[in-house]
Amino acid sequence: MKKWKTKHGCKISRVLSGRSNAYLVQLDNANFLVDTGTKSAFGKLIRNIHRLGLSPENLSGLILTHTHFDHCQSARRIKEISHCRILVSGAARDAVKTGYTRLPDGTFWITKGIARLGQWIGARKLGYEPFEPDILIQDHPDLYNLYSKVQILRTVGHSCDSISIIVDDEIAIVGDTMFGILKNSIFPPFADDQQQLIASWKDLLKTHCQWFMPGHGKEITRNLLQKEYGRYAQKYNQSQEKNQPSLTYKI
Repeated sequence: MKKWKTKHGCKISRVLSGRSNAYLVQLDNANFLVDTGTKSAFGKLIRNIHRLGLSPENLSGLILTHTHFDHCQSARRIKEISHCRILVSGAARDAVKTGYTRLPDGTFWITKGIARLGQWIGARKLGYEPFEPDILIQDHPDLYNLYSKVQILRTVGHSCDSISIIVDDEIAIVGDTMFGILKNSIFPPFADDQQQLIASWKDLLKTHCQWFMPGHGKEITRNLLQKEYGRYAQKYNQSQEKNQPSLTYKI
């Protein structure tokens, strides 16, 4: 179980890895989980939380980077045992009530076929138990008394409900906005809007974060993100000039 610590003492532990990653963030006044993985990984998730000297009852929040099944399939169960608040993007409002978020389109020829198959299968195999979120971030622009040293940044592109969690302006937990599977590439194999995805990378580069924790694979350096952004911004004819900062939600 890999761990990181920011300059101001915020601790981040990767409590799930493999098919999907999940992270536990420990602050002075709160502990919150980012993503849950699939339901088959629930036992491992709980064991790793215990290995940190905590239990699910110690969780004050669950933040979902997005609501595809491999990131949120245990959200309802976590809520039932911990009574923590669940935070998602407001764009997921309807999906979480039905228990299915459409899988994104493929970005390469082989993943285009996989995406079509997944979309055809739909909620029968790729759904999750419906749950009621406590906080929809687009509806609450003044959340900064919830946690300190944490911001939420909308990073759409992989999906319309993708968000990233900025911890201490040093480490970003980015869900599927980037993939850490291949050594020198971070481009996701699935994304609904590739131009928006690259724009979200640009927004993440406006932070001071040096490390980016993806939903799949290993952590990504700022240098690699900068390199990949330059490559794809040129491909999609996006200006690399610094724009005004995007809206963030401090919580």
